[in-house]
Amino acid sequence: MSAPVIGLSTYAEPAQWAAWQAPAALLPTSYIGQVTEAGGVPVLLPPVPGVARALGRLDGLILTGGGDLDPAGYGAEADPRTSRVHPERDQAELELLAAALADGLPILGICRGMQLINVARGGTLYQDLAPGAGHRPAPGTFGSHPVRIAAGSQLTAILQPDGGRAELTLNVPTAHHQGIARLGDGLVPVAWAEDGLIEAVELPPGPGQHPFMLAVQWHPEAGQDRRLVSALVAAAADGRGPGAPAGRIGQAADRRLSPR
Repeated sequence: MSAPVIGLSTYAEPAQWAAWQAPAALLPTSYIGQVTEAGGVPVLLPPVPGVARALGRLDGLILTGGGDLDPAGYGAEADPRTSRVHPERDQAELELLAAALADGLPILGICRGMQLINVARGGTLYQDLAPGAGHRPAPGTFGSHPVRIAAGSQLTAILQPDGGRAELTLNVPTAHHQGIARLGDGLVPVAWAEDGLIEAVELPPGPGQHPFMLAVQWHPEAGQDRRLVSALVAAAADGRGPGAPAGRIGQAADRRLSPR
């Protein structure tokens, strides 16, 4: 069977290469490397209107890290310490998320990606976490802190070698100054930092439920643990079904890609 195609949302940032400087849609290659190592084909999705139409050709979606969400999206005034806000990226990723949920594509949210999922479901964010809790190391670096992961969760099954579901504690790579305040509708918290901040959420799978929707506040792409991205790629391969071509070509996707 051909490799599953995984879409990754991209940063909208000024960039420099050789003698050139220009705005760019970019993504650290650590994300790309983990998808490739897990057997997926990574496709970068720029933060532009209409990008959600690409989901008809994809098998899974990763909502990546980056700058802060626009507080207006969850009904808050902007804190002076909220920064690198790109409303066009917010909108593009909200459309990607909505389309992926509607089509049943496996979804993994990472850092900002988890925050976006929470806001999309009516939740709110802390705009600036207190220093000293281990979430926010020096700029441009990743820190590390332990998280407690709930027994019986999908996340514990992914992270335990034998697929068990006992509670566990894991040290994770971290770099963020915002986090979940009010939890979004339907989301189940399944991991917490020592200060009580929610560090992972799930949509529980089950009859009539989304098959794989998991989000973490930490940065798995910054460490050596490949299990979360590997689980997303495996879910994407399973969801396509044996013998199906790469990319979802179902009726819902066909409708979305058809001229209107």
